[in-house]
Amino acid sequence: MNTAVLVLENGQVFTGRSFGAVGETLGEAVFCTAMTGYQETLTDPSYHRQIVVATAPQIGNTGWNTEDGESTGSAGSTGVDGDSGKIWVAGYAVRNPTRRVSNWRATTSLEEELDRQGIVGIGGIDTRTVVRILRDHGSMKAGIFSGPALADTDELVARVRNQPDMKGARLADEVTTDSGYVVEPLDQHRFTVAAIDLGIKTNTPRMFAERGVRTHVLPATVALDAIADLKPDGVFLSNGPGDPATADDIVELTRGVLGQDIPLFGICFGNQILGRALGRSTYKMKFGHRGINIPVVDHATGKVSITSQNHGFALEGEAGEEFDSDFGRARVSHVCANDGTVEGVELLSGRAYSVQYHPEAAAGPHDAAYLFDKFVTLLEGDKSQGASA
Repeated sequence: MNTAVLVLENGQVFTGRSFGAVGETLGEAVFCTAMTGYQETLTDPSYHRQIVVATAPQIGNTGWNTEDGESTGSAGSTGVDGDSGKIWVAGYAVRNPTRRVSNWRATTSLEEELDRQGIVGIGGIDTRTVVRILRDHGSMKAGIFSGPALADTDELVARVRNQPDMKGARLADEVTTDSGYVVEPLDQHRFTVAAIDLGIKTNTPRMFAERGVRTHVLPATVALDAIADLKPDGVFLSNGPGDPATADDIVELTRGVLGQDIPLFGICFGNQILGRALGRSTYKMKFGHRGINIPVVDHATGKVSITSQNHGFALEGEAGEEFDSDFGRARVSHVCANDGTVEGVELLSGRAYSVQYHPEAAAGPHDAAYLFDKFVTLLEGDKSQGASA
């Protein structure tokens, strides 16, 4: 058993044992409140360059399987089908790693998969204390060190503090698909959507496929002309990591899509991109929202959805606020019931909308899956108008 330490930017050190690969990793320490779905969390490209601290005390019970990965098709994954998914977190910190895997789908243990993919982790630490620190003082730079990477505390703290900040980090280019791929509908082809991969999760094109949508997943660097060549019925902006303030080119691409009046739907990072395209600014949150139990209020209906979230940046705005944009009147459509954070924006025309949370929500909850149906209904309206024109 190798000794491992979690070192925070403020100089606090937590000693445990290595969990996964042995070595050194650096990243932004964040906490996730989800009690299930750790495989989906670890393979979510939105967690790129972050060390995830699990609030659930026991992790690893169900092992690792080849079905639940959420990074299939992203940079570094081996294919669209049958890929367990590249782990995108920089590191993983848990209280009690399970010693026995118990699930009929498991092909290996979580620790073995972390080791296989070179992900440095730590187990056996007081994660409750770590989470309190992050909650009270905000997400901060951190590092996990084990084996030959161990050194005196001053040296380790210096390594942690010398890493780049998350604010100002452009990371979508590091997780996007290398060349693009197509996910076909499960049944009859009804519509075609161009999905801009800023860190897209596998379940997103899967949910489009269930609704008869052919999804062209395109690199983050795609040009507007290349999108137009596909003649898509709609455009989708995916989730992804990094600071949205660095994504000026993607914002301009989005403005081009809006200028051509192509229906648009965005999730997470895509929400921040649409918001910026409509003239809103973004900011870095103190510790962000990461979990699968976060309540969101729809301003139009008053309905509350329990949502899956993973974001450390957000749009400026207030609940129900209406504002002018270059593409018509827009408004803040959703807010978080916990703290009032903007959770969605939309054009009042209905031609474009986005949410900060994850309606594709693997591993749940599924309250917000209707947003995919809403987009398909928008595409149906365009199709019927075209047929009658």
